[in-house]
Amino acid sequence: MRDWAGKRYWIIGASEGLGRALAFKMSGAGAELVLSGRREEPLRKLGAELPGVAQVQVVDVADQTSVDAAVEAIGLIDGLVFLAGVYWPMDAKNWDHDHAIAMADVNFTGQFRVLGRVVPQMIDRGAGHIVLTASLSAFRGLPGAIGYSASKAGILALAESMRCDLRKTGVEVQVTNPGFIRTRLTDKNDFNMPFLMQPDEAADQVFAHMNSRAFKRSFPRLFSMVFRGSQLMPDWLYFRIFG
Repeated sequence: MRDWAGKRYWIIGASEGLGRALAFKMSGAGAELVLSGRREEPLRKLGAELPGVAQVQVVDVADQTSVDAAVEAIGLIDGLVFLAGVYWPMDAKNWDHDHAIAMADVNFTGQFRVLGRVVPQMIDRGAGHIVLTASLSAFRGLPGAIGYSASKAGILALAESMRCDLRKTGVEVQVTNPGFIRTRLTDKNDFNMPFLMQPDEAADQVFAHMNSRAFKRSFPRLFSMVFRGSQLMPDWLYFRIFG
């Protein structure tokens, strides 16, 4: 079990859904939180409801100037949990340029904007904890997921590379791969979502993972086996089933 008392964690994407639910668990365990997102009002509301110390810092991860200002305002942190993301269902036959670019820019490139400022500080101090959020859709490209699946695959690869590079620096890297979570984003889907989780259920999984020393957690466990198993399929079989 990790000692959370007095540790300062920056949650990006804390306004609602999984980020909001996770903030309650971390705050209840004694962590001091910096709550970030693009909208100040829900962050203020969350901060007032949490049992522990919380600071609000508005940030747009698609804007380097906004990220730089946030990093300067926040100062040193012990950990970072990156949950910010956008999503629109989209297939390659109905390509929406603006939405595709937004998913790549917020979900994936946004992490580089933040990590590029946070990681060097942690390395200099010889300590830090970084938690990235990929998805079960990261294991193989899925139909109807142009932008989202690709951006999440990039996050998983990024986390793996960082885990390799930072092993002996004192900076710990973890990644989670959630399935479907009921949020305003998944409300856009018009298909059945197996094993759909509530935000509190997903937050339980993420917080349990953060309390472990494991690198990766994919959940729900049974559902994740489908996606992990798909990596072992020959291409002809995979595309016949999923295509």
